[in-house]
Amino acid sequence: MSNFDREKAISVLNQIMELELAGVVRYTHYALMVYGYNRIPIVGWMKKNAEESLMHAGRAGEMVTLLGGHPSLGIGPLLESDTHDVGDMLRESLEHETHAREAYGRLLEIVAGKHILLEEYARELIVDEELHADEVNKMLRRPGETGAFQF
Repeated sequence: MSNFDREKAISVLNQIMELELAGVVRYTHYALMVYGYNRIPIVGWMKKNAEESLMHAGRAGEMVTLLGGHPSLGIGPLLESDTHDVGDMLRESLEHETHAREAYGRLLEIVAGKHILLEEYARELIVDEELHADEVNKMLRRPGETGAFQF
């Protein structure tokens, strides 16, 4: 391991953990609030994302302890539109995933070329978040539209 700012990495990892825990709450709430004809597949997708967020939070916490830090007991922001429209939930999800990707990117900047394990971890999770954001983006498109969804 080369020299890197361990405390800064721990801080970002704790932010990641908090964001991912917020994702658990967010997706669990969304799964409860879906109504209509497509409820079953959407609820399943939301629950899968809640489980994935929990796994990501656990991995971030493990990285904190790997560095000798103390995992946060905090949770990230839980803002919602309160409309409970599936489109609104997906837009909120896309915003949430963007914040998570940015946090993993900050971690990568701190450890790139200095800590292989953390660098690979950050890259892997950036890929996961990018793929998830792409999935949400495609869900927000109208049938037949091929261009990326724009806010």
